[in-house]
Amino acid sequence: MKKGFLSIILHAHLPFVHHPEQPSPFEERWLFEAITDCYIPLIRMFDRLLAAGTRYKLVLSLSPTLIAMLDNELLRERCLNHIKQMLALADKEMERTRVHAPAYHNLACMYQRLLSDNLYVYETCYQTNLLNAFIKHLEAGHVELITSAATHGFLPLLNQHESAVRAQLFAGVQAFEQALDIHPSGIWLPECGYYPGLERLLKKAGLHYFFADSHGILHASESPRLGVHAPLDCGNGVAAFGRDPDCSRRVWSATEGYPGDFDYREYYSDIGFELDLDYIRPHVLEGGIRVNTGIKYHKVTGGDRPKEIYNPVAAANKANEHAFDFLTQRRKQIEHLTPHMEKPPIIVAPYDAELFGHWWFEGPLWLESFIRQADMQDNNFELIGCTDYLVDHAQPMQKATPSESSWGENGYHRYWLNDKNDWIYPHLHQACRHMEDLANDYRNIPSDSLMDRALKQAARSLLLAQASDWPFIMKSGTTVEYAAKRVTDHLARFNYLYDSITNNRIDHHQLSALEIMDDIFPDIDYHYYCTAD
Repeated sequence: MKKGFLSIILHAHLPFVHHPEQPSPFEERWLFEAITDCYIPLIRMFDRLLAAGTRYKLVLSLSPTLIAMLDNELLRERCLNHIKQMLALADKEMERTRVHAPAYHNLACMYQRLLSDNLYVYETCYQTNLLNAFIKHLEAGHVELITSAATHGFLPLLNQHESAVRAQLFAGVQAFEQALDIHPSGIWLPECGYYPGLERLLKKAGLHYFFADSHGILHASESPRLGVHAPLDCGNGVAAFGRDPDCSRRVWSATEGYPGDFDYREYYSDIGFELDLDYIRPHVLEGGIRVNTGIKYHKVTGGDRPKEIYNPVAAANKANEHAFDFLTQRRKQIEHLTPHMEKPPIIVAPYDAELFGHWWFEGPLWLESFIRQADMQDNNFELIGCTDYLVDHAQPMQKATPSESSWGENGYHRYWLNDKNDWIYPHLHQACRHMEDLANDYRNIPSDSLMDRALKQAARSLLLAQASDWPFIMKSGTTVEYAAKRVTDHLARFNYLYDSITNNRIDHHQLSALEIMDDIFPDIDYHYYCTAD
């Protein structure tokens, strides 16, 4: 009998970026890089663990926007072309380094093999649809799949209108069910943003649990007897799991976290910015705009010294060491917790999936090593999914309401509401009021009519404008112009549709163009915005 449990949660999310009107938009590379750097490496890890018969279970959250992009035929075709183009660059690098940079030649060969393997997995094994891979490992019993809000809207700041939160939740569940043919048991709240009362809508959406940052649990309406190591019942059967601080620190911390080790690969050293533009030009954007290629030859190193050449063997050894350290710390933690617990404790370790492979190149290797060691060692804990824990080990749960919180800067909402992005919220709230009016006034429109299509498209435009990614980018200062344009474009589309519907002047061709550009949530139900009985 195990003394306790560990649940690893990976949250896979990207904003919906779909530009059929452009041949090669830069922002679509966010998806392509996530597929090649993160999702395919994780899938290859799942495949190896399945073949080895390793015993484990983890939770994977797939946001509805990411699901839509992974399933989009145009984006799948463009991603396949991207992988082939990067493989062509790796082939060219093998030749260049053989003659002109022999110190990097072995690394060039490594990237050529890696990209060849990625192409095989993406094109041959899963026919360019990675959802098939996630479903495969769900059915094998090793991955629990859960959802997120429809477009990852930051719910505490949308709560001025309950219909906005309801639509984000209900549309997210609907899209997840239609794509994967299962009802999600849990949800990753966008940015782990929670406010008291949200559990009521989660219950209506058929969701049984969510995650809160540790202070959301520790500052609950009643002091949690078991801290963050047992879920709270929010009072209506919806469970709140709390993030474990030590698991977070060892992976996320900029000063103490594993990814900053000097033997690991340096993310910011990329040949896309380091080699002559004439050489790299066929593999950058139109106009000679340099981009990350994923081919990186240096390690983190440390200090102000010039970056040293990356050594994959040393990095793999370090990943194994860090995996064993993480295993040792979890065993000690369970041993310490057990005497003070009235039920087996659960340690909850939630992470952004894109950390594993994209930002931290060795992340999938570290995770695989940890899972294998956890299975082989005589451990006092078991890797478990959250639904399994709730069914078999959580009862009875203490009833308490978590405090309003997020996992953002200072633990609340500042990153999504500040002087860089506060201008968007009056427009979002006004659009929601208008959407409520449309839903109430036209609730009995025949399905598949032109008016019905316009109402659905208005709902899509509003949901897309509410994505938390855009205020986040405005605050972080990366692609601010693009983020602001996405919000203003979606609001402009919504306002155009609102005027067209209320004045009964819907243009079939304009509506069709909007449906092509915002090709998401085909069966969206605009009645989510109805407020009157």
